[in-house]
Amino acid sequence: MLIVRPVTFADLAGLERLAVISGGSMTTLPANRDHIGELINRTQQSLRKTVEMPGEESYHFVLVDSENGEILGVSGIDATVGITTPFYSYRIDEVVHASSDLQIHNRVPALHLCQDYTGAARLCTLFLDQQARNTENLQLVSRARMMFIAQQPKRFASRIISELQGIADENHQSPFWESLGRHFFSMDFNKANYLTGINSKGFIADLMPHYPVYVPMLSKAAKEALGKTRPDQQPVLDLLENEGFRFRNYVDIFDAGPTLESRTDDIRSVRASNCKPIRVTEQPSETDSNSPNGTLNKTSMLISNLHLNEFRCLLAEVDPDHPELSPAQAQQLQLSDGDEAQLLLL
Repeated sequence: MLIVRPVTFADLAGLERLAVISGGSMTTLPANRDHIGELINRTQQSLRKTVEMPGEESYHFVLVDSENGEILGVSGIDATVGITTPFYSYRIDEVVHASSDLQIHNRVPALHLCQDYTGAARLCTLFLDQQARNTENLQLVSRARMMFIAQQPKRFASRIISELQGIADENHQSPFWESLGRHFFSMDFNKANYLTGINSKGFIADLMPHYPVYVPMLSKAAKEALGKTRPDQQPVLDLLENEGFRFRNYVDIFDAGPTLESRTDDIRSVRASNCKPIRVTEQPSETDSNSPNGTLNKTSMLISNLHLNEFRCLLAEVDPDHPELSPAQAQQLQLSDGDEAQLLLL
């Protein structure tokens, strides 16, 4: 059985393994033991903290196989970004150049370095082991954290973003980085990503060009990469768009991957989840006297408990109106017969 729960220090080796097999693709999960230990520590401290207003809290969750304890996936939420360390983006906008004498009026697309998302919450660190990559597991590990947001709205900013990885070639090189970033940083793309991941961000402000970067001056490949994500990230993009996230012309400063945003209250999983008492039984019901055809309307749903420190979420086939769990499922969710659970249609 697969279950989503907050990370603990016992997960350190499992998270290190995911960081290594991700190949450095996740800025927020670099293959650095100290950083991963701090990621776990921040989650545990955030869960113990009484929060009236979102701040520097960060929450990470793991997808665990309850049979053997193997860590198969990870996802995270930052309550806010950019409060203590800068959070940079490129905003794609137009610069107007005009000459009344020549009667020429040109609107030129340009990249503006900005910190417009300072104070927003962020979905981050979404990764699944190859053996666990399917639609259901992606839904579980990603949307479980949205159910957590629905339960704990005070802990998160009213606007939320998600950054998707940009286009890279077969050698893991970013055409956008090669056309722009390399000229200012004198290092390869992976090293810049790694330094950002371990919070060595001062070099960005020191080295990035602060004047608008004119898009026509970029290489053809770099221009084509603006706001585009890697093909293997398309399922994540589809999931976010189905949740109501939209691209507003902001891109990552390293690989030009798209940043999507939403009002936190408008996320579909936040709005659509609801609480109901659950029944725990060895023999689930097969009929319903209130149903027109007399049968239960079972469907795939995410089910979580309502705990903070011991948050748990799993995927099960239940009737939305009469949710029933097996004793094994209830045990994993730390629920008893008659307890309230949060339900979300898959």
